[in-house]
Amino acid sequence: MVVLGVTGGIDSIFSMAMLPSTGLGHDSSAVFLKNNEAVCAIEEERLSRIKHTNKFCSSATNFCLETTHKTLADLDAIAIYASESFLNAKLKEFGLSASGLSFFSDIKHLYQFLFEKELGILVDRDKFRFVNHHLAHAASSYYLSGFNQSLILTIDGEGDDVSSIVIDANGKDFNILKTKSVADSLGHFYLKVIAFLGYKDFDEYKVMGLAPYGNPAVYRETLSRFYELLPEGDYCIHAGRILEMYEILQPRGRGEAFTQVHRDIAAALQEALESIVFHVLRHYQKLTGHTRLVISGGVGQNSSMNGKILYSGLFEEVFVPSFAGDSGCAYGAAAYVAHQLQPDLPFKKVTHAYWGTPINDDKVAATLAVWQGFVSVEKMADRSEQVSDLIIDGAVVGWVQGRSEFGPRALGNRSIIADPRVASHKETINAMIKMREGYRPFAPSVLAERVRDFFEVPGKQEDFPFMSFVLNVKPEWREQLPAITHVDGSARLQTVNEADNPRYWELIEAFGSKTGIPILLNTSFNNNAEPIVDSVDDAVVCYLTSGLDYLVVGDYLVTKKAWGSESLSRLIVTLPKAAVLNREDRYVSHAERDFSHFLLWNYDTSRRYPLSEACYKILQAADGRQSVEELMFILGLTAGERKQILDELPGLWSDRVLVLHPYPRQESGLAAR
Repeated sequence: MVVLGVTGGIDSIFSMAMLPSTGLGHDSSAVFLKNNEAVCAIEEERLSRIKHTNKFCSSATNFCLETTHKTLADLDAIAIYASESFLNAKLKEFGLSASGLSFFSDIKHLYQFLFEKELGILVDRDKFRFVNHHLAHAASSYYLSGFNQSLILTIDGEGDDVSSIVIDANGKDFNILKTKSVADSLGHFYLKVIAFLGYKDFDEYKVMGLAPYGNPAVYRETLSRFYELLPEGDYCIHAGRILEMYEILQPRGRGEAFTQVHRDIAAALQEALESIVFHVLRHYQKLTGHTRLVISGGVGQNSSMNGKILYSGLFEEVFVPSFAGDSGCAYGAAAYVAHQLQPDLPFKKVTHAYWGTPINDDKVAATLAVWQGFVSVEKMADRSEQVSDLIIDGAVVGWVQGRSEFGPRALGNRSIIADPRVASHKETINAMIKMREGYRPFAPSVLAERVRDFFEVPGKQEDFPFMSFVLNVKPEWREQLPAITHVDGSARLQTVNEADNPRYWELIEAFGSKTGIPILLNTSFNNNAEPIVDSVDDAVVCYLTSGLDYLVVGDYLVTKKAWGSESLSRLIVTLPKAAVLNREDRYVSHAERDFSHFLLWNYDTSRRYPLSEACYKILQAADGRQSVEELMFILGLTAGERKQILDELPGLWSDRVLVLHPYPRQESGLAAR
């Protein structure tokens, strides 16, 4: 039995229609299950290179079908992560303002249209199965945990007009004990407060990292006015009162420095969230007697909260996947449907998420060779020995191995790695490579069998493969591990098992045998403008446009050559499918009109990049076959215009709003990137 699970919206990657989401959210993805085991899974953003995209998951679906050598006709079901009744109601609602949607008789009809338009096959409408959003969240954790009974808590912004559910799970029976409306959304509560700190959607984890720098007591009373704890594990959110924050501060502007006020608010917010969640859990643990807990939903990715739950002793075991957010609903919807279609499917614990794009060892050399004008490539005789020596010497390394990770966290196959003993790595990686706030912490990857030697692990639980828990570094190791120890002595750790990731395990083991510390600093391999790298080409581009010292792909060590504008001019230039090139004729004063030129993203018009007229002409002429140099010659540009273009291209390349490559990009079933 094969089931495809999908999440995301209904727009094409190139669409400017801005169609309503019909209740479908962000982080589009696709997951292919065979007899309830994940064969492949990937987020759409990894392929389209649009961060947190909510576009239709056409590339992700194509990836799953090509990887498994299946067609849509071969599937037993396509699982959608929202209920059919909810989506039908949204379709009617949005049909009033978007007349194109009123054409469709129901949501199955719309999905038939989408799959035929994007993938070329008319799918039998009876293959579409719909799973309530929060049930998909619940299933994404429960069926991965291996537990045959547990308490389940889902928490997010909203989905199916619900923000949280509590489930008493016994075998395959899901008994919903409590449902919370969107009015009491903890996700929305968190977002409304962090807006005063200058943050928005998808920035929640940044505030979690800021909180340990503050004192929660300073604004504890203020935050307590925004919610109320009620009997029997219930609560309510007083969202209207959050505007009282204006009495404390004005919303922080982009680029403004953090003050102690910001830090103290972050600390009080984190404490408030934890107070509400603990209030819920204490009641329902006592009510059900469950000794195991699984958590899912976007708020479930708050690893500081998860660590405190584990330390509390309320539960003997707590499970949270690395993809607790909306992308994981593709897995959850597929798993829920699979268990409905085949009730005898067993419960099986899943210990990794390496289900994405593979690195083909036989083709790595050929792929790297096309970048020979920019990099030198050496095949290593002993990968782990050589790379561990480089790390000990202070190098920061891009590490690309095996299949990419499903979900938003790099778990050792698309990672930036470094020595956790070097305190300066915090500043170096944040500033030069990730281009992000300096306070942000980094995660340690530790050999699973050595986790208790370095971290305070409560109870019997020892496996933390999904980087979902913040635990305390043992006091005697904190000064020796400054690059991964946060200001409060904690770390968001990942345990690495040899069976699940032998290459990463071998590297950590080699580093440990030389230093006595089998731990590496691990952060996602990307810069601040892009999703985690997926392909070898993605990795090379990120390496070239960042301060990384080395890149390791498979058995190959890659080092940068000295290159400048002349080298850049020999690259082929194309625009991503999500990029829109504009020339605008408008008034610039009451009396004067002028032309302006710019690039923007078709899903986020706030990402607007001014262009010179010369650069606009080059990008307008870009066809994916000619180099920048050739286009400048064909267009007859002056020396001054050429210099202007070559001055602009590096920044646009670094921000990933254009593509530069040594050879014409070939279209494939996964779409040109």
